[in-house]
Amino acid sequence: MNASGVLNALKKGLWIIAACAALRASLAAHAQSWPARTVTIVSPFAAGSGVDILARHLANEFQEKLGQPFVVENKIGANGNIGAAAAAKAAPDGNTLLIVTPGIAVQNKYVYKTMPFDFERDFSPIVLVAKAPMLVMVNPKLPAKTLPDLIAFAKANPGKINVSSTGTGSQGHVTLELMKQMAGFDMTHVPYNNTASMNSDIIGGQIEASINYVTTGAGLVKAGQIRALAITSKTRAADFPDVPTLEEAGFPGLESVGWYGVYTPRGAPPEVAAKIAPLVNAWIAGETGKQALRNLGMQAAGGDASGLNAWIKVEDNRWGAILKAVVVPQ
Repeated sequence: MNASGVLNALKKGLWIIAACAALRASLAAHAQSWPARTVTIVSPFAAGSGVDILARHLANEFQEKLGQPFVVENKIGANGNIGAAAAAKAAPDGNTLLIVTPGIAVQNKYVYKTMPFDFERDFSPIVLVAKAPMLVMVNPKLPAKTLPDLIAFAKANPGKINVSSTGTGSQGHVTLELMKQMAGFDMTHVPYNNTASMNSDIIGGQIEASINYVTTGAGLVKAGQIRALAITSKTRAADFPDVPTLEEAGFPGLESVGWYGVYTPRGAPPEVAAKIAPLVNAWIAGETGKQALRNLGMQAAGGDASGLNAWIKVEDNRWGAILKAVVVPQ
């Protein structure tokens, strides 16, 4: 081969090397392209709610670690259905995330005659962030120092114990119904539209008992205005070390909690879950996340998409039959 041929071969070889390098760079950039712009986290409940505050903690963490803006958008109504329906219609490009609650994933399909989305069809799981236990609370004047005391009193005084929750089909309501089945007692469920009125009526004695989230009654319990008889999580809460779990109080295997998972519209790039799940797991294991969850009355969960799918199945099996029995779809 003459000098000219050698030179042309070298040029061709260099061109191939450059093209391969450019292709590798392009593939690498594509593989790491998300997020390339602002990501919206849909919070299906009002600003200032526990769901919303959790969403904002996550948005700050994602923005710091991934280098793109994450903004929380509140779309409220129908126990989360409005926000979930909006997220279901979003482009499956990874730029919309949804904070999913028990109502969206499990309860609402039993409460509403029609649903504006199909949860299993329209969404893909990423990670279960946290669980939110409830407290079984009573007016301190009631002669019940423990949950077995309360049940014994209810059996001896039929029709005299009213138990409030945040609504028909709510977590507090279905918990009461399952407890009634397991222990063979009867109490009257009284749904409320807001926690302030519910707490006021317990303190005033118009309602004897309540089942609601820890944060809604924690201050009143600590002040002695309401007595906590049990917590609905699998473990006791750090802020209430003397309050037994439902299992310790005579309900083996019973756990009843609110919970919060991160989902994408179905079809989002797999890199979204690959990046978000490790960030969530690291955040809830770190001191910042631990303190944030404690302030919200929540307990860390974590895991991956398969674990979240398994949790949904457990929840649906646990509550589906009860919801069918006690709720007339509206």
